[in-house]
Amino acid sequence: MRLRTVLFALLAAPVLTACVNDGATYEIDGTREHGLSLIREQPYFWDSKVNLYMAVSRMPTCLRRHSMGQGTEKTRVEVYRVPSGAFIIKAGKRMYATETQTCEGFAKMDGEPAEGMGTLVGTFRTKKGVLTFVKEEAGQADVEE
Repeated sequence: MRLRTVLFALLAAPVLTACVNDGATYEIDGTREHGLSLIREQPYFWDSKVNLYMAVSRMPTCLRRHSMGQGTEKTRVEVYRVPSGAFIIKAGKRMYATETQTCEGFAKMDGEPAEGMGTLVGTFRTKKGVLTFVKEEAGQADVEE
């Protein structure tokens, strides 16, 4: 009986470790208290879909987690800053507007704003199997990894 339990645990381990449950943070103005964090949760190991969430924070004033629907482990999430200080989050073809003054504003957008997307500050993406925020360098060409 004990051998059967050990064998089951060994066989189940690779399957259970296939789930995605991670996150990465863009530190606004280089401070941990002010940021945007992408959180990915895969509820079922057999499904390639992950639930995407954006945690918006400006501590100690506010912290709020907003749902961005579903994506895959490879979904790239771009962060743009508009002149007003708000942010546009682009996940695949979906776009959201958010702000960090109250952390409550989070709205799905129907398309690109007439005044433009703002400045690309960086991209959440998987690099070597790890979710990472990659800052956009001035004049940097976006190279796929």
